[in-house]
Amino acid sequence: MEDADILNFYFQRNERAISETKNKYGKQIYALAYRILHNREDSEECENDTYLGAWNAIPPASPHSLGAFLLRMVRNISISRARAKHADKRGGGEVMLSLHELEDCIPQQQDEECTHLAASLDRFLTTLSKEERMVFVCRYWRCDTIETISKEFGFGQSKVKMMLSRTRDKLRIFLKQEGYEYDQR
Repeated sequence: MEDADILNFYFQRNERAISETKNKYGKQIYALAYRILHNREDSEECENDTYLGAWNAIPPASPHSLGAFLLRMVRNISISRARAKHADKRGGGEVMLSLHELEDCIPQQQDEECTHLAASLDRFLTTLSKEERMVFVCRYWRCDTIETISKEFGFGQSKVKMMLSRTRDKLRIFLKQEGYEYDQR
């Protein structure tokens, strides 16, 4: 079923929207949640929370890409759950590690500034080579491990670590030029 048809079900408040969403995007939603949480039960809850979130957000939201909308939603839900689970632990797993790596680059933002920051990040990604961009997205969007990225691209782990370090340095400089300041830790 096409995204437009599924969105029409949401706008009609037809419960078939949820079942069609699950049929089309359920595996991707669950897989992303699982990559972040590494726990079946928590991943299933995040998947269900995503369907509920979509039901509550559409309408008024009318996403251009339903898949991207849902994956962004499950990613945010899963990261929030991971932070809550690991609040008392240092490191807290791969997701917390990847987020910690970016803390030195990205300043804390208020809600109204997040849209501008997201646009800046989009512009930054266009300045990277395809290889750098793909590795960056794998690490910081999909929350893949260094080992997984190494295998996927056929690189050594040290090359992936160095590539990510250099990309974070470029991001720090780019955001400073965009007018963002961050606390150096």
